Amino acid sequence: MSMKPTLSTGPAKAVDKGLLERRKAVAGILGDTKNMLIVTGLAGSKDDALAAAGDVPNLFTLSGAMGAAAAMGLGLALAQPDKRVVVVTGDGELLMNVGTLASIGVMNPPNLSILCVDNGHYGETGWQESHTSRGVDIAKMAEGGGIKQVRTVTEESQIPEASKLLRGSNGASFILLKVAPTDPGKLHRSRDASYNKTRFREAVLGKN
Repeated sequence: MSMKPTLSTGPAKAVDKGLLERRKAVAGILGDTKNMLIVTGLAGSKDDALAAAGDVPNLFTLSGAMGAAAAMGLGLALAQPDKRVVVVTGDGELLMNVGTLASIGVMNPPNLSILCVDNGHYGETGWQESHTSRGVDIAKMAEGGGIKQVRTVTEESQIPEASKLLRGSNGASFILLKVAPTDPGKLHRSRDASYNKTRFREAVLGKN
């Protein structure tokens, strides 16, 4: 059952001219999430996925495990080859364990897609600039890691094609979504680890 996340608004920040608004763009790329298993990173990417999908059992949000989202998604995709697995993470979170992209490229699970929401900042730890604000391109890292289907989205017109890739690629895919460094507000869900583990497990395997 879908639950409505609780919104806590942060300080208002204007959307930078020419950059995408993250919530709208993530929702547009994800589309209908009912038939996906979604793993998110921390902070902003977690909130983006919650805003798009709702607080639903097939959405697992990480807390206190920065850098683990892509690796968890890889393991889940290998264990559940008949299900579409989507990782929604941020630039800062992914940079903590960027070597996972090489493992994904080599193993190339056909049901795994990664959406990296890149705002160029560490939203979880005080809004410091991340490496992507200084010229680091994670899409090129994904390509260098052997992921064959890589897209960078900077304009609204590119969202439909990115959504199609995320939902139907035959091979691992990586989408780098460049967004404005804004704070659209935090969405809170239960942080009870046992509860979240159990309901996600049931979404994956069904109730025993």
